[in-house]
Amino acid sequence: MTDATFEEGAERPLALKAETAEDLGVISALVQDAVLPITEMRYDRRRRELALLLNRFRWEDRAGAEARGRAYERVQSVLMVGDALSVASQGIDRAERDTILSILSLGWEAGEDGAGRLLVTLAGDGAISVTAECLNVTLKDVTRPYLAPSRKAPAHPE
Repeated sequence: MTDATFEEGAERPLALKAETAEDLGVISALVQDAVLPITEMRYDRRRRELALLLNRFRWEDRAGAEARGRAYERVQSVLMVGDALSVASQGIDRAERDTILSILSLGWEAGEDGAGRLLVTLAGDGAISVTAECLNVTLKDVTRPYLAPSRKAPAHPE
């Protein structure tokens, strides 16, 4: 048996999967305040997948950044919804190609036999609804973290 090395304890990109509402709560917390251009959403009807390329605030690193007095970070991540039967949106004009969307939360409304609806709630009264055969959501970081352009943590006044 050998001792663990420092490198083995290094932070790694997130790669998470949600198959239960409890799992989804973890992913929802991690994508809160993620932003994406409206052009970075793709629904592949044949593969039954909805993919969103997010610029995600690294909530999991916030305390570390504050403790070390360093800047906050963001990272590009793919949020993938599998087994998607249909996708609808409200309050989003897909023709407005310059629109930046901001995610507030993810929620699951269970239906019959494991099916249901994933609701992506957006800032500004927008929403994306995905009718799915089952809850199958993945979140995967696809770039190295980068300095958050605002240099601030997102805030939500009560």
